[in-house]
Amino acid sequence: MNDAANAPRTTEARDRPARLRVGVVGAGRVGPALAASLSLAGHRPVAASGVSDASRRRAETLLPGVPLVAPDEVLARADLVLLTVPDDALPGLVAGLAETGAVRPGQLVVHCSGRYGTAVLDPALRAGALPLALHPVMTFTGTAVDVQRLAGCSFGVTAPAELRLAAEALVIEMGGEPEWIEESARPLYHAALALGANHLVTLVAQALELLRTAGVGAPDRMLGPLLGAALDNALRSGDAALTGPVARGDAGTVAAHVAELREHAPHALPGYLAMARVTADRALDHGLLKPELAEALLGVLADGAEGADGGER
Repeated sequence: MNDAANAPRTTEARDRPARLRVGVVGAGRVGPALAASLSLAGHRPVAASGVSDASRRRAETLLPGVPLVAPDEVLARADLVLLTVPDDALPGLVAGLAETGAVRPGQLVVHCSGRYGTAVLDPALRAGALPLALHPVMTFTGTAVDVQRLAGCSFGVTAPAELRLAAEALVIEMGGEPEWIEESARPLYHAALALGANHLVTLVAQALELLRTAGVGAPDRMLGPLLGAALDNALRSGDAALTGPVARGDAGTVAAHVAELREHAPHALPGYLAMARVTADRALDHGLLKPELAEALLGVLADGAEGADGGER
């Protein structure tokens, strides 16, 4: 095995950003973890802002000794500013900071939103800032484990051409892998991540709930190996990994599922039907579901949807 080929990516010294003073505006789950990771690479967190008690505790845990100050003071102290606030709050925050003169020429202003590229930072750009969009493709807990999880994590990166090397270097210094996303593709990119990760949590939580209702004492232990194998197979093989009654065209089994869900968990029925229909369509398109079996299956799903729309029968 070639050890060099499998070694973590590094950057030459000439390509690395100078050691930077790092500030965090919005000490939620993401910002302190990224700042702590940059600290391990030799940068120096100097200030953070946070409103809630939880934010303050996270900052104190992950960035010990770093003062908590107002957002404009964070910008006054930092060379690189991480804007880690909710997506909907980001445009107003950027505009407000620029209008008050908090943004300095030459300052790196980085947001970590998946939804936006660098256009949302235009007010800061007009004030002379250097805009970067660095979105870590990871779920965060707000604890030290997040710093470890950044190793090998993909980052969705959007940056002006002249800042691409700097953006890449920062991501690599945090242990991540940059993936370049065009400005116009950011909303679709983010929708894909939400569909995969956020909806997965909902599906797993519902499955756990239904297993408990069915009398399973340790649903997490039951689901763990199954879901781990399904995820691995899906990542390796895509639609070819589809299994189960929908992909096989077992209309009778699906009808039994619909009846049980209607009786015991009607809140879960619409989601089951929607995902079953999408699964059937993909299984048909990829030749896994035989057309002669699809008609009966789709009829069961249509009848189930009518019953779901009309409430419990």
